[in-house]
Amino acid sequence: MIKIAYPPYQHKIKKELDKELIFDEIRKQWIMLMPEEWVRQNFLQYLIQVKNYPASLIAVEKEIFLGDVKKRFDIIVYDKNTKPWMLIECKEMNVPLNNAVLSQVLRYNINLRVPYLVITNGSYCYAFINTNNKLQELNELPAF
Repeated sequence: MIKIAYPPYQHKIKKELDKELIFDEIRKQWIMLMPEEWVRQNFLQYLIQVKNYPASLIAVEKEIFLGDVKKRFDIIVYDKNTKPWMLIECKEMNVPLNNAVLSQVLRYNINLRVPYLVITNGSYCYAFINTNNKLQELNELPAF
């Protein structure tokens, strides 16, 4: 398990019609601030500021199809050739990072076939490298 040390970052937050919104720098839009969104926005800043992943190679909440079922992944990081490289599933802070969460990211990876998989609840994350359909847990997120 990897403990996440978030960088200081001043999120843009506003209130509209009694709802809090947070500005997503990747999607360039205001998003309703829910517990999972808070984790996602902080993890994005961790990827960009701490791990130096290029923001231009990160996508948030894009649709994918699992057979006929439409799903949305949380975060995907592309490599320099814009090939999917890392898939990240975010959960709110009180959700345990268990086999159900890992199974969810593994299902998403059926179509994407990324080498790196990450699950996070904001405080902690698990990172794995997927080699020949075998997962090996990592002690830290890979360098970009």
